[in-house]
Amino acid sequence: MERFTQGLYGYAIAMLVCLAGVGVFLLIAPQSREEHIPQVDFSIDVANMRHSAPYQVWSPDPVPAGWIPTSSRMTSEKGVVSWRLGFATAKRSHAMLAQSDEKPAAEFANRMANTSEVVGSVQIGGVTWEQRLRKDKDQRSLVRLLPDVTVVVTGTAQWDELSALAGSIKQQTETAP
Repeated sequence: MERFTQGLYGYAIAMLVCLAGVGVFLLIAPQSREEHIPQVDFSIDVANMRHSAPYQVWSPDPVPAGWIPTSSRMTSEKGVVSWRLGFATAKRSHAMLAQSDEKPAAEFANRMANTSEVVGSVQIGGVTWEQRLRKDKDQRSLVRLLPDVTVVVTGTAQWDELSALAGSIKQQTETAP
């Protein structure tokens, strides 16, 4: 028995036993070949924002085809109401719609875009959006500074996908209580 537990021969046997165990585990362990991206229902946050925000709330209506809402977070602190809505795009990049009545508005826009540098502008649905680019983070942003709210569409998605999200957002009206 000592011959199986010592030296190079023993090492080789131990390795074969371990590899056989891993092989058996891989054969019997359940495996999924399907993509699974957790999805959230953000309709509750839209309704809460309509009631809480002192400004007209912007929301995708409808969500672009093939996009999956992955996160939704509404905050109301120190009189500032903000909402962030994250997506996995159809090309499986990240995009986020952020809006807030934070003042000064430029600070909120700069923080969401991770840059204050405007690289251009683009017309989407008859509306002008600032374009911002942070190359080192591969982050593109579209910014609208409105009188009562700042709207930012940002992420690692390409310009066409961010433009699709920006083009899909519409003002949501207050619902009767």
